[in-house]
Amino acid sequence: MSDDLFASVSQTSGNYDASAIEVLEGLEPVRRRPGMYVGGTDERALHHLAAEVLDNAMDEAVAGHATRIEVTLEPGNRLTIVDNGRGIPVDPHPKFPGKSALEVIMTTLHSGGKFAGKAYATSGGLHGVGVSVVNALSVETVIEVARNKEVFRQSFARGHVMSPLEKLGPTQNRRGTSVSFVPDHEIFGDVLHFKPQRLYRLARSKAYLFAGVEIRWKCAPELIGDDTPAEAVFQFPGGLADHLREQLGGRECATSDFFAGSQDFPDAQGRVEWAVAWPLWSEGSYSWYCNTIPTPDGGTHEAGLRAALVRGIRAFGELVGQKKAKDITAEDVMTGSELMLSVFIRDPQFQSQTKDRLTSPEASTLVERAVRDHFDHFLADNMDRGKALLGFVLERMDDRLRRKAERDVKRKTATSARKLRLPGKLTDCSADDPAGTELFIVEGDSAGGSAKQARDRKTQAILPIRGKILNVASANSAKIGANQEIADLALALGCGTREKCVPDNLRYERIVIMTDADVDGAHIATLLMTFFFQEMPDLVRRGHLYLAQPPLYRLVAGSKSAYARDDAHRAELERTEFKGKKVEVSRFKGLGEMNPQQLRETTMDPKTRGMIRITLPQEYEERAQVRDLVDRLMGKNPEHRFQFIQENAAQVDEEVIDA
Repeated sequence: MSDDLFASVSQTSGNYDASAIEVLEGLEPVRRRPGMYVGGTDERALHHLAAEVLDNAMDEAVAGHATRIEVTLEPGNRLTIVDNGRGIPVDPHPKFPGKSALEVIMTTLHSGGKFAGKAYATSGGLHGVGVSVVNALSVETVIEVARNKEVFRQSFARGHVMSPLEKLGPTQNRRGTSVSFVPDHEIFGDVLHFKPQRLYRLARSKAYLFAGVEIRWKCAPELIGDDTPAEAVFQFPGGLADHLREQLGGRECATSDFFAGSQDFPDAQGRVEWAVAWPLWSEGSYSWYCNTIPTPDGGTHEAGLRAALVRGIRAFGELVGQKKAKDITAEDVMTGSELMLSVFIRDPQFQSQTKDRLTSPEASTLVERAVRDHFDHFLADNMDRGKALLGFVLERMDDRLRRKAERDVKRKTATSARKLRLPGKLTDCSADDPAGTELFIVEGDSAGGSAKQARDRKTQAILPIRGKILNVASANSAKIGANQEIADLALALGCGTREKCVPDNLRYERIVIMTDADVDGAHIATLLMTFFFQEMPDLVRRGHLYLAQPPLYRLVAGSKSAYARDDAHRAELERTEFKGKKVEVSRFKGLGEMNPQQLRETTMDPKTRGMIRITLPQEYEERAQVRDLVDRLMGKNPEHRFQFIQENAAQVDEEVIDA
């Protein structure tokens, strides 16, 4: 019996031997999985290529070898970045006979001059993959190097060498590196192109981050709009302070002077620069950088600044006898502030290749050391200024505590009687305030398990239900009251039903019906909508009810993937996004088959999902028509449903029947 078992496994799973082991060589891994290196294939990833090349030029400037960088956008989606630094080495590489250092850098992952710290004290490139990734994801890359009074050129395409290193001739005044590339439409599609305004802002921000560099921007006139100049020169001697001053404009702030400064640490080969202002009316903005690289998700340098500001303002409050200052938090100091922080450190560690978050432990200590002493002087050297900022922060603290008290009272009033006995199947969110929270009603424990892992624990709650709930339109009140699924649902929502329904007591801002993208899922969603229409119509009328839109298919062609809601959407994607490509199509039998990451990005993440809001008409006549339709389709009389099917059967598409 065991022999038969092993034979069947072999037949169903295919041959798994040495021939099944695939080895990706050169830059092929980058083209197969671009998301690992640039975060995806969207507009943000496209502009990440520009940032990688510009960061290399900035590293030359920060190291003291370049004073000028030129950024030029030309027709055909071609971007050229030139610096007057040392130029990429072109001599033969000792470990790769027959190849120049330039060729090794452009065609080999994890190659470069930033590992040992000999060529650069601090740099944005730490993995040695930046420019080689640009090469891999570009349909054409041309490098020109002016070095030792000679000019060299070499061209590449999709990670491969297209021409040998060519010596163009002598030069007297030119030096540095020119990188010109066109992103590959096979990776980013024909629609995505560099946005002049985005590149303009990128170049401008880099000039603020290093006062010694001049950055020249140029864009073909036919590519620009009214919001971006065709040419500009950026050079800011004041660094971040100049940037913040321009950003503030004429806005009134809590202090007459904003808090700005810098600190060098020769022993640690590090540098910290900051600029912070507290406008009286502002939602605030934060800009974090490490070695001129934007880190939008903050990180350890952010933590150091938070600690320095909080401890400094608390200490000043104690100095002037303000006992309440001990309760100040980072939220009170930083909310609404305009804040910029730039650090330069050796061997920075980031959360990923896209460098969205700094994780270097030493950055926190370095920033706190740099900022704390200066902040203490900023507050104490001018007592009026220090007291003005302390008063402003204490007002923020009082507002925070008042809002918290109001939320607690509101939440307690709405839920105190129910918190003792919420349904056991409910996985609640942690937020106290109903604003921004969501209850996902999901079909079955399997889908519930995936949803619990995919959710945002702070704002998203999960309530699994068991299959098809009771059809309340055809059941009497006694049967409805005895149904456990409906009782759990009503208990979780906390606002009562029918004449006892009080929408203001609803425990969540949004109720999301999330069922499988098939016929059974549609049936369950219909039963749930019927429940809300009959038992809690005011919730529907106020717009609290939503239908999630999970995908039915996942389409993959090479490194590109997409999700389709239904057969029509699948056909559209195959015709547009995957035109002419061999597409692998997998069908999700249910939400439980999707892994948490897929469920989050397609159905639950507010940034990427799509939902349908269920509402009721405002006019009485239209509401009556809806009520009549619900009664016909969901009510006790099956003849009405049969009549509806007869009247509308001809409109059903044959493909739907086949499916």
